[in-house]
Amino acid sequence: MRIALLFGAWLFSAGALAAPNEPATLDRSTWPEQLSSPTLFDVASRAEILAFSRALLDSEGLDETALKQRLGLRMINLEAINAVRERMWLRLLANYGFAEQSCDQDASFCFLVEDRETLRQQAAKFELGPDSFYTRWAEPSREFHQRYLDEQLRKAALLPQTSSEVELFGDYERNGEPLHDRLFVLSFDSGANLVPDHTAWLTEYLRKANLSGVFFVLGSDIQSRLAQQSVAQLQQLYARQCVGVQGWQFRSHSHWQDWQYSVTRSVELVKNRLPDNYVPLFRPPNGQRRADAAGFFEAQGLQVALWDIDPADSTRQLTGEQSAQRVLTLMLLWRHGVINFNTRQDGVKTALPWLLARTAQSGIGWEECRQAFR
Repeated sequence: MRIALLFGAWLFSAGALAAPNEPATLDRSTWPEQLSSPTLFDVASRAEILAFSRALLDSEGLDETALKQRLGLRMINLEAINAVRERMWLRLLANYGFAEQSCDQDASFCFLVEDRETLRQQAAKFELGPDSFYTRWAEPSREFHQRYLDEQLRKAALLPQTSSEVELFGDYERNGEPLHDRLFVLSFDSGANLVPDHTAWLTEYLRKANLSGVFFVLGSDIQSRLAQQSVAQLQQLYARQCVGVQGWQFRSHSHWQDWQYSVTRSVELVKNRLPDNYVPLFRPPNGQRRADAAGFFEAQGLQVALWDIDPADSTRQLTGEQSAQRVLTLMLLWRHGVINFNTRQDGVKTALPWLLARTAQSGIGWEECRQAFR
């Protein structure tokens, strides 16, 4: 019976992953204005919210067969898809409310939106004419939001067989939704590949920029570092940064028999060697973890730390600048959240400086790492 169940799950996964799409990205040069003030950030934010709302609304017109075809899946969890859509509408409505507060300074993309129904109505009518100042952005944005939406709906469709960041399993799990408007968290995953490792470059860059991030490390990596350097050198590496864990190995913690030991072993090592940096956070590799783990994490005093802005830099399909452009577009759309860069992709050394430079005057803020996920 167990073999049959595992084989069935493998078949579901194989069918589900048969048609992966290239991660969505948007050339920000198609947007004609720099984000040189909080007001201009809001203008761009309203536009992205309306564009995504239109894509979301259009997707609801697809029946189950059409949705399977569009997502490239043979089986889908329609209930989970609808639940994700519902949460999206609620957040989009709240975000548009924040973004329209500057409409008295610049009325671009300002429409009467009082509730979800009026947002849906405005989304249905959202279209730019050929003479619009923003025409070059319109079609690339439409394509971006459709592809990005498909990414999210595909993850929802795979629940519960494949868990991911699109669903929270309880109050012990956190993403960026509770953050204040315009506030973002920088976080960094270890990734599956062994090299390159840009941790030293990233921590030094953040210190020079007077910023901090949460670095989610593998216990085996910390063990390897300690075999080559002293504890003092390790502590200097992560100085003024926060360190959580991803487990002992970068592998799914949803079906791994030793997943609990993977977590506790890593926590013990990091807590003992990096006491000033350690934060009680566990980030499941690829977001894959068990839905029934509340008791374990609560007993360990840990929170599961997820994300809501994915640079898609671990796929190697995007350049560093494309990854940064994706992040910026999602920052405009969601207006607050947790970003999860990968420390082992070369693109992060391009993406992070590009992103910070283009948001420097936009009125956003970066949360201090110890305040993240609270």
